[in-house]
Amino acid sequence: MDDLFQLNKKRLGFGLMRLPKDGNGKIDLKETSAMADRFIEKGFTYFDTAYMYQGSEEIFREAIGSRHPRDSYTLASKMAGWALSDDFTPEKMFEEQLRRTGLDYFDFYLLHNINKEHVKLYDKYDVWSYCQKLKRDGKIRHLGFSFHDTPELLDKILSEHPEAEFVQLQINYLDWTSPRVQSGGIYEVARKYNKPIIIMEPVKGGLLSNLQPQITEPFANTPASYALRFAAGLDGVMAILSGMSTMQQLEENVRLFSPFQKLSEDEMKAVQEVKKRIESLQVIECTSCRYCTPECPQKIAIPDIFRMLNDEAVMNNKEKPKNDYKALIADGKSGRASSCIKCGKCEKACPQKLPIRKYLENAEDSLM
Repeated sequence: MDDLFQLNKKRLGFGLMRLPKDGNGKIDLKETSAMADRFIEKGFTYFDTAYMYQGSEEIFREAIGSRHPRDSYTLASKMAGWALSDDFTPEKMFEEQLRRTGLDYFDFYLLHNINKEHVKLYDKYDVWSYCQKLKRDGKIRHLGFSFHDTPELLDKILSEHPEAEFVQLQINYLDWTSPRVQSGGIYEVARKYNKPIIIMEPVKGGLLSNLQPQITEPFANTPASYALRFAAGLDGVMAILSGMSTMQQLEENVRLFSPFQKLSEDEMKAVQEVKKRIESLQVIECTSCRYCTPECPQKIAIPDIFRMLNDEAVMNNKEKPKNDYKALIADGKSGRASSCIKCGKCEKACPQKLPIRKYLENAEDSLM
């Protein structure tokens, strides 16, 4: 698997899910292009998108694929098993992805968000075999999958599918011992099978980069830098995905990985202390992936409300999240938290397995 590491020597990957938006809420092509240009200029190559990231594959084509030589970058994209049907087959989804990106092949291709439910869909539509054919035909170079479930399930899948060359896992210092995410456990399984690891959510959807000073007092540098260095310092890691949405974030991350330095023993102790402080506040472990929002019949902007609840818990300014919530409702960007009808569709879509209905029950009382 050494050739996979050679494809991404600098470790940092550009996740194309949380891109900058313009005043109309659309992905900002000009800013995205400038960020991608800077990323490539500094010698970084790995970009990550997915069929389900709204507008992401298309913006890749406009900002990167049509503007840079094919050998100056690598692209990973993902097939969404839960969007497949007898009419919308894996073949149709893949061909649509090639059209969206304007590419002839993907450097890395993943089965997206494997868990105990989704794995049944990948088996039903024989996606594993189909992807092996794509590899033989040269339409994908390397096959893997992203994963959100238990170490036991990961062990089973890697045992049954040795054709998976790499895995993409949610790993950060807050989730390392989380009974829900089990980052440490799934990491050890991947290492058992000697699979190169792509890390997603190293700053947990921004949570680990936006903490009040009292929490991060043990840190001598930015909170985001500690989170990224924790993840990138693990053995077997091929890339760390960062969903950068501003040029400032990109510049900070590029500096951090040029060159990369592992956390020292004292810095690791600081990380463990900050982890304890965060856990004591009982923040909601939402990563703002937004998989839940299309499923909500009440149009509740669940990730935005959870971010405000977390802000209320960790910020000094308790009025800001309350004002943000009032503005969110007044601007018509979300249904009220109290309008939840407890249908449970959001929880089925949530990779983090969060008890969303329970969290929404008291959200309005906290934010009003």
